[in-house]
Amino acid sequence: MSAFGLAKQLGIDRGAAQEYINLYFERYPGVKEYMDTTRRQAGERGYVETLFGRRLYLPDIRHRNMQRRQYAERTAINAPMQGTAADLIKLAMIKSDQWLRQQGDGVRMIMQVHDELVFEVAEGKLEQASEDIRHNMVSVAKLAVPLVVDIGIGDNWDQAH
Repeated sequence: MSAFGLAKQLGIDRGAAQEYINLYFERYPGVKEYMDTTRRQAGERGYVETLFGRRLYLPDIRHRNMQRRQYAERTAINAPMQGTAADLIKLAMIKSDQWLRQQGDGVRMIMQVHDELVFEVAEGKLEQASEDIRHNMVSVAKLAVPLVVDIGIGDNWDQAH
């Protein structure tokens, strides 16, 4: 986000917003490095990729119009992480579906909401299903950081949170 955008969103002056951004990048230099590297690579290649190789082409990444180019750059920075998260949940859905076909009755996957899978589970199967679902989800990929899965239980989606 630009200093202008941050200032507008937080209701502060642009100078204070720029100081906040500078402090953030000072504390987290890896974020700035990631952003700069991704922006540069997207400009060279014309696309970005998820960790699993799915590509998003960015036709405006070299556009002469600065607004269009900056929008493409913001997209380039966000897409690999958001796309990788989407890839992970799709892999978890596939693995869960395979598990559901083998384990029998009493558990149904009923929907996906962003990075969540929602299951309907018979009470007698709740403990084992929770354990199996967690295992299926955390084991879909080996990453440099662990995949963490929280299980919420309730009579509806709202209560499970």
